[in-house]
Amino acid sequence: MNYILYNPKANNENNDLNIVPGAEELEKRGVKKVSLIGLDVREFCQSLSAEDRVLICGGDGTLHHFANNAYGLEFPCAVCALRSGTGNDFLNDIGQQGSENLVDIREYLKNLPEVDIKGEKRRCLNGVGLGVDGAVCRGVEEFKAKTNKKKANYTTIALDQLLRKYKRPTGRVTVDGETHEYTDLWAISTMKGKYFGGGMMIAPGQDRESGKVSVMAMHGGSKPKTLAVFLKVFKGTHVKHTEMVDIFEGYDVTVEFDEPRDLQIDGEVYTDVSTYTVRCPRPENAEE
Repeated sequence: MNYILYNPKANNENNDLNIVPGAEELEKRGVKKVSLIGLDVREFCQSLSAEDRVLICGGDGTLHHFANNAYGLEFPCAVCALRSGTGNDFLNDIGQQGSENLVDIREYLKNLPEVDIKGEKRRCLNGVGLGVDGAVCRGVEEFKAKTNKKKANYTTIALDQLLRKYKRPTGRVTVDGETHEYTDLWAISTMKGKYFGGGMMIAPGQDRESGKVSVMAMHGGSKPKTLAVFLKVFKGTHVKHTEMVDIFEGYDVTVEFDEPRDLQIDGEVYTDVSTYTVRCPRPENAEE
């Protein structure tokens, strides 16, 4: 049996399974559509056999919720994701471009970093960021709610934040015990994968199978200079501007801002956040 798990409230409740590539063929094979709203994922997992296949229909937000609800479970069958969201940064990162050759993502759902935000613990599939990226994700949510549209132009909203709205606070990041101080922060993003924002390669050197996360701190610069550097994130070449962009790698990360800002984790927005921590499961031979 093929199961399609979907979130009917995704994309401002405009999720339409009829537009999912391959859905018609799956229906011919005997597919069962299951809403993720109210689903007991553990119970669902226990009902599966090796002959089944689970297909998750949605973008990064849907995968984020599934990964958290399914964390620690051992699925007996393949679990795949269908590209149908607005961002699909996770699928970009693992190299799945279409629905012809689906990737079994069960191994990617293991050993995920634990993020602590205001005492709430979540697992991170793509990345978490405090600063302008959180403000942009909040702007995207507000745009969708206001216009009732599925998609918002992430780049346009980001440029508006960079050039007009965002005010840079001071702050610091501590990676595996080493602290770095900043007086004018655009953002500090801690990445399990390379991408956020629907294709922005914010951490081009990150390997999600390394066990570590990459931390990108963007700071300083005039607005024209910041704009020029920001536009390079789509190819990941912004990291060459070491006068504005620092990259760190490690297992344990603490980020602190002196003023609260918006935060995003896999595109999910938290408001009025001044600190977050990320802890990666350490392999037995890793140094403390």
